[in-house]
Amino acid sequence: MRALYLSAAALFVVLATAGLFLPLLPTTPFLLLASWCLVRSSPRLHAHLLASPLFGPMILDWERHRGVRLHVKLSALAVLALVVGFGLASESLSLPLKFALAALAAVGATVILRLRTIRSPLPVAPSNSEVSTDASRKDSAA
Repeated sequence: MRALYLSAAALFVVLATAGLFLPLLPTTPFLLLASWCLVRSSPRLHAHLLASPLFGPMILDWERHRGVRLHVKLSALAVLALVVGFGLASESLSLPLKFALAALAAVGATVILRLRTIRSPLPVAPSNSEVSTDASRKDSAA
């Protein structure tokens, strides 16, 4: 069973990576599926996925807040609009294909817009001066 989960996780990570460049292929659901598979098969690889600067923040945001950050939404919508705009401007696509492309883009944009938006700022690690100030306050209070 472990090999099946690892294989599925690898497939989902590949699909999530492709979703970064293909606007009609979602990234976050595939990352969540990969995370789910890795939790059940390899805690080490799951920790590695969460530590990824590219994918980790999206997974953690979903796990903690069940949403995505505004810049992720805006990026997804911008890429979607850009690619669909090129497709619609293309003379090589027939009119029915252009309608299908526009309809799929509308569904994708609706899904993106309906995701909960996380507005809280990213956590910032305390600086060394803040840590030493807190430690001195505790010492003086004792």
